[in-house]
Amino acid sequence: MYCELHAKTNFSFLEGASHPDEIVRQAAEMGCRAVAITDRAGLAGIVRAHIAAKEAGIKLVIGAEIEPGDSLPVVLWATDRASYGRLCRLITRGRRRAEKGRCSLAFADVAEHAEGLLAGVIPRLQRPGELLPHLREYRALFGDRGYLLCELYFGPNDRRRREWLCELSR
Repeated sequence: MYCELHAKTNFSFLEGASHPDEIVRQAAEMGCRAVAITDRAGLAGIVRAHIAAKEAGIKLVIGAEIEPGDSLPVVLWATDRASYGRLCRLITRGRRRAEKGRCSLAFADVAEHAEGLLAGVIPRLQRPGELLPHLREYRALFGDRGYLLCELYFGPNDRRRREWLCELSR
């Protein structure tokens, strides 16, 4: 069964449109047993999503999309209360460093808070030569807790992109 692991809500301004509780309810209606809310550098919708998940009887996976200035973007998922706390501290650090509405983090910040978190690296750079050093960096940090996300755009290159990412993931 499909489970959305990178859903953005309207708390990710100009990226997500639906309220957190709407996403959770829709996932439940589709028969999903879980859904992840992963807004950009924030956890603002998590309480609403948590309440909706309890009411709908599905599991809520808590996470956030983080974009270190010196590395690839990554979705970080909390696995327990302690890792949720580290994710909160990471986001707070990035928000305090930047002007209102922004987040400024480096890979070193992610590394400092990585314990207990799962990571899904978002390969947005197009050239393999640019990707590989960053992928190695994340692999060294997260090991078997790290994954390579495959974003498909329902376009003519999706199959080739998926095959290319499968090769990179090895």
